[in-house]
Amino acid sequence: MIDVDREGDVWTVTLNRPDKANALTAEMLGQLVETMRAAQEARAVILTGKGKIFSAGADLEAARAGLATSPLWEDLSGAIAGLPGLTVAALNGTLAGGAFGMALACDLRIAPPHATFFYPVMQLGFLPQPSDPGRMAALIGPARTRLLLMGAQKIDAETALSFGLIDRIVPADRIAAEAVDLVQATVAAPRDVATGIKELCH
Repeated sequence: MIDVDREGDVWTVTLNRPDKANALTAEMLGQLVETMRAAQEARAVILTGKGKIFSAGADLEAARAGLATSPLWEDLSGAIAGLPGLTVAALNGTLAGGAFGMALACDLRIAPPHATFFYPVMQLGFLPQPSDPGRMAALIGPARTRLLLMGAQKIDAETALSFGLIDRIVPADRIAAEAVDLVQATVAAPRDVATGIKELCH
């Protein structure tokens, strides 16, 4: 349910459970953590999904069994944030719930016009993963973060772009190609220069 394609120095990691809106199980989270920890030598990592939804967050049955509060979510976002290469969340559609963490940890985020964004953790009776509110606030500001997390607002792609939650709106059939285009300059640059610029941007 997690596909990994290694094209030279570019790794594309795909959530492949479209019949379940790419909802994440503990097994999938574990595979994602292992993959991201193994990607230290990759010059770029592209994270995407199959179908029209990037991810609905935690699988409902797994969430009820405790996955919603699993440390695996934080392990995953930390592993992505710690990668030295350029990371791109090529969101093929809606981003919801716990799946926010992996997208927020990426360096860049692109999405199609039909994507929506919502994080209903409060309504479900859980706290968000520890790093998510801080990363979100760094992108869109504290008030807009409260709008999503406490106001329970669902926003569309245009609003997400205006907030700074995503960096570009791309036609759905161009998401994969756009992500590859975005990483080409980094892949072509000397590794130490690209890594150094990423560190300076933080």
